[in-house]
Amino acid sequence: MTAARPGRVLRAVFRAPVRLYDHGFGWLLGRRFLCLTHVGRRSGRTYRTVLEVVGVARGEYFVVAGLGAGADWYRNIRARPPVEVVVGRRRFAPSHRVLGEAEAVEVLARYEHRNRLAAPILRHVLSKLLGRRYDGSEDGRRLMASQLPIVGLRQQQ
Repeated sequence: MTAARPGRVLRAVFRAPVRLYDHGFGWLLGRRFLCLTHVGRRSGRTYRTVLEVVGVARGEYFVVAGLGAGADWYRNIRARPPVEVVVGRRRFAPSHRVLGEAEAVEVLARYEHRNRLAAPILRHVLSKLLGRRYDGSEDGRRLMASQLPIVGLRQQQ
């Protein structure tokens, strides 16, 4: 019996949430996550990415490009509009926008407030994503908003 390669195991773990959506069980993740269907900017292939919802306001779901502006899903929706969003049991064709700094900072502040019990873990993860210590201050949030774009997704009108 051969051991699985670490890369394969990690890929399977990261793809597990997408598999839930593939089999109609995405609703188990509730409204805390959404599945974004997008089209590759060069390949033209359809991709699905599960993202954490960091905020909801007036029917708009906010997600963070955790790997920055270089994240494939982010680059894809900048080149071509996203195809579909599934959140909970809701499915819709989305329009999208990238939040400005002030609005992004506000969304981040509300997210941190809602998740204050997990603040030490959250700050550690955000520090890793930013490549420098994240302290949860207003300046820290502004830095984060400038490096990690926040996208609003809402049902097309």
